[in-house]
Amino acid sequence: MALPLQFKAVQHHLRTAQEHDKRDPVVAYYCRLYAMQTGMKLDSKTPECRKFLVKLMDQLETMKKELGDNESVSQEVVGNAHIENYALKMFLYADNEDRAGSFHKNMIKSFYTSSLLFDVLSVFGELSEENIQHRKYARWKATYIHTCLKEGETPVAGPLAMEGEEDEEEGADGGFYDPGPSSGGSFRGPQPQVPPDQGALGPGGPAPGIGFTPGPGPGPMGPPVGPGSNYNNIHIPPGAHAPANTPAELPPAAGGVRLTPDDFTLAQKYCKYAGSALQYEDTATAVQNLQKALRLLTSGKE
Repeated sequence: MALPLQFKAVQHHLRTAQEHDKRDPVVAYYCRLYAMQTGMKLDSKTPECRKFLVKLMDQLETMKKELGDNESVSQEVVGNAHIENYALKMFLYADNEDRAGSFHKNMIKSFYTSSLLFDVLSVFGELSEENIQHRKYARWKATYIHTCLKEGETPVAGPLAMEGEEDEEEGADGGFYDPGPSSGGSFRGPQPQVPPDQGALGPGGPAPGIGFTPGPGPGPMGPPVGPGSNYNNIHIPPGAHAPANTPAELPPAAGGVRLTPDDFTLAQKYCKYAGSALQYEDTATAVQNLQKALRLLTSGKE
């Protein structure tokens, strides 16, 4: 069934759901749930929109039954942590590639998809200020790098100052804003040298499904860019500063146990689960996950 025009704001979230149906059904489920909740707010009265929403609800009910034994669907606390961890994983991958000066389709798509998943987190409640900043930065970076490569320019690697202001209200479809010659932001910083095979997307532009519409005429539009904003203030999480595939220097854990970067990531996940459980006054789940984190940090074993 074709997506009603009134629901263009969620077209990329639904596309992300399709891409994850087999890869990660939990992500697919919550992307559709976000689309349904947003669609209900946009238009639940027009016959076309109502018919689309009913079909989407039926699909969600089917998925919920199929995933009934999955705690990420049956327990919101676990689902919240699953989506947040997935979004941060994509964000950190793209950020590491960016800082290493490795510009390619997958990193652009990872930046943009992570921004969509930060949207999806709103089904669990208000976004944290940290995740709001992640979403803004990821969406801006994807737009900036895509525009540079499309115009044959070499993007500046890593965080940089940008003269441009992003309106907090999203565009009609939550996609990219592709600035023209008269409205583009001004970027300051040295231009790094990037090998030719990393510096172009080719004539086809970015891979389908990341927010760009090929062909003449206006594509999906996000908020316009104007003067006055400095993106140097956007917070990037610790660990994102290491080049891609280069583990950061990690101190030994208490008791002389040597932990890997994956161990620290897993311990953070357990602590995040515990924090989420406490928001729902679920002390048993919180204690259980804190014990797992403590056991991992002190013994190096799960």
